This record gives sequence, structure tokens and C-alpha cells, in this order.
Amino acid sequence: MKSVKKAVAFFAIFIYLALAARGDDAFAFPQTPQGRRVAAYFAAFNAADEAVMAAFLRDNFSLEALKRATLEQRMARYRSLKKEAKRLTPEKLLPGAADALGFLVRDGQGELLEFTFQFVKDAEGRIASILGAPIDPENAAELAGPSLGRDEVLARIRAELDKRSRADLFSGVVLVAQGEQVVLHEARGMASLEYGAANRPDTRFNLGSINKLFTRVAIGQLAEKGRLSLEDTIGKFLPAYPNRDAAARVTVRQLLDMTSGIGDFFGKKYEDTPKNRIRILEDYLQLFASDALLFPPGSQRRYSNGGYVVLGLIVEKASGQSYYDYVREHICIPAGMTATGHFDADVPLENVASGYTRNWDDAEHEKEPRRNNMYTRPARGSSAGGGYSTALDLFRFSRALRAGKLLGSLGQEWFAGPQAYAGGAPGINAELDMDPVPGWTVAVVGNYDPPAAMALAQKIAVLLRRMR
Repeated sequence: MKSVKKAVAFFAIFIYLALAARGDDAFAFPQTPQGRRVAAYFAAFNAADEAVMAAFLRDNFSLEALKRATLEQRMARYRSLKKEAKRLTPEKLLPGAADALGFLVRDGQGELLEFTFQFVKDAEGRIASILGAPIDPENAAELAGPSLGRDEVLARIRAELDKRSRADLFSGVVLVAQGEQVVLHEARGMASLEYGAANRPDTRFNLGSINKLFTRVAIGQLAEKGRLSLEDTIGKFLPAYPNRDAAARVTVRQLLDMTSGIGDFFGKKYEDTPKNRIRILEDYLQLFASDALLFPPGSQRRYSNGGYVVLGLIVEKASGQSYYDYVREHICIPAGMTATGHFDADVPLENVASGYTRNWDDAEHEKEPRRNNMYTRPARGSSAGGGYSTALDLFRFSRALRAGKLLGSLGQEWFAGPQAYAGGAPGINAELDMDPVPGWTVAVVGNYDPPAAMALAQKIAVLLRRMR
């Protein structure tokens, strides 16, 4: 269990955090305004005096980016990464979109990471965001290979899917699309070991924390309609919220950005609670809402399932609908997501995959048969995760989001450039990659422990980046 939580939290932290990078005099950066900003950013990271980084952040990030995370917050993240990485050396410029630059980077411990710098689309080319993620040596070697044609890339993706399936490392569905065209959509493994039912391309899988993406969109929609402000506090919508300090101080924006100080709902209370008693969002509050804040709101960033439960309750109060009804009506229907929903675990449904895990009793049992994860899941998922969908519906969601069908200006601000979202828990793993290379979408859903689906999605993204 601990290894699963660590893998998911590690991936999620890198999705949400803006990371710093460092420069090297021998590296040939693009001779563009964007390239020069990146070179200066690398140099600032490696400088002995942290005041150099502070000055860089003030002068090179867009005003909108500094509103999302303040200079103090960004400096706190910089110090954390600096302590961990020591130095960051760019080794290769990676292919990317016109308004983004990607780099293969080695840290001071010899570990490889991939950094993507996203820029504002204007003449100054200020930095909108910096996303970083670890990359294993195998994928780094793949990136260093020669360019491949489209058909060869797709053949290699299919071969990778076959290899992992034969080795029992992946069970689920993979979808790869170019623009509006799905070019690969295949299933492997079993949806039910008990009944011998194979996965199909339209099989529905538990998404884990990918549901947080739907919650973020719902909050954005309500903000654009004037039903709420990102600066509203919890107490405006939930006046009876058990932690009075949190109710008075924590804002919607801090909940979204995971800087609220509200922690997780997984823990002893969750483990001791019969899962059939967790069916609506209010049922989750007993697991965390009375706990003290982990830190003053806005001072740090920490992954927060509890915060996204609170956001779901705010959606309910601001919209007058249940969270589940709101997501179905305002996200699923407009996007054409016909197979997506929050299903009751004890109500039989056709074509829903069971989850299978080797993690129980706070240990990983690598040599033992996988067990059904029925005892680890709540009876119904929440606004923090646990809904079900298909790979095709995730693709439909990504296209609707990119086309502006779900959000207006906030969609352009929040979801510009390459985006990757993952979810996982025992027997649950999924990833949605939007524009890992321009115009492409990758959705991988599965019913094994992390990082089964995430590792495959990342391998696919690497192969796509070799395409000429």
C-alpha cells in the first residue's frame, strides 16, 4: 500500500508543482527570447545566491503565473528542489510545441528528468509554467534515438503494449489519437479474473485522481458564470465546516492549487470505516474535516484529496445540484462522454473492470497472486477521485476541453500546452496526456497497481516524440 501511495503522490506532485531548472555554458540553447529565458533560468538555479533565482522569477514569469503561485511559494519550491537535486544540467533539447521548450536534464545525483517550459503567446515570451517529471534511463535512451515515421511509431507502441501484457505488467486499454482521429485503440488483459471476462476497448475503468480534473473544470465553469470567486473562502459555501479556522481562511484557489493546508482522507479513519458507508461527498468529511491544517494556507503545497472533496461540496452549493449530477450535465454531456460516471461499487454494471492489486496490509506482495481491490474502495467515488470512464471518453473530454466547449478564458489559462494527469490506488491506474507532442492525445486506463498505466503512457509519449 505504501509503495502505491508513494508512486501516485510522487507523480501527482510533479503534475502540480512548477519546478526550477539550471543551465550549462556548453549547452546550445535556442537563440530566441524563450531560449534566452530558459538559459537564464538554468543559470539562476545553479547560482550560489538564491537571490539570483528570486530576481529571475520576478522578471521572467508572466503576471498570471505569479498570481497562481506567489514569489514566496515559488521560492519555497525552488529551495526544496535545490536541496534534492543540487544541480540541473540540460543534456538535450526535445521536440515540442511552438510555445514550449522541452529538455532532458540530469540532476546532481545523476538522475534524469524531463522539463517542459511553457510560454505566454506574446512578443516577450514570458514563462507561463515549468513542468518537470522524472524519466527513466530506458526512456531517455529512446528519446536519443533517430527519428521514426508515423507507422513505425505506431508499430512500436503496439509492440510495447503486447510486451507488457505478455509479462503481466499491464491490463487495460490504450488509445492514441492524432487530432480528431483515433489511430490506435486496443485492449489487453482481463476485466474480471473471477468470471474470465476480457477487457474491451469500451471497458470502463476506475480513474483514481483523474476525476480531480473534472472537479477543476466544474469550479472554473462556476467561476466564469459568476456563481463563485476563486478568492471565496470555504465558509462562504460551507458555514458549518468543522474546522472553523479552515472555513475562515482557506480559499477556492488554494483548494485548487493544493496550498490550503488540508490533508488527505486516506489513513486510519478511512481504513477503519466500512466502505459501504462512504457514498456521498458528506460521508468523506468525517475522515479529515476536523483535523488541524497542516500549514498556514498559501504557505506550502501538499497533495490534498481532502481539499478536492471540499471543492466538490462547493460545486454542490454553488450550483444547487449534486456533484455527480453537475459533472454529468455540464461536463460529460457537452463532451459526449457517454460511458463516464461515479458508480456504486455494489450495484452490478456491465463492462466495468474490477481492480487487482498486490498491495495490502501496508506491504507489497510481488510474488503472490493479485487480489480484488473491493475492500479498499469506497462504495462511491468523490470529487477527489474514484469515478469510472473509458479511454475513448477521456479522449472526448480532452478534445472538448481544447476546443473551448467546457471552459472559456480559464480553460486557456489552466490547460494551455502539454498536460498530463494521472490517478492511481491499489488496482487502479490511469493517465491522460494532452499534447505530449502537438496535436496528439494519449489515454491509458488499467486495473493493475501503479505505475502500470502511467509507465506505459510515458513510454508512448516518448515514442511519439521520435516521430518525424
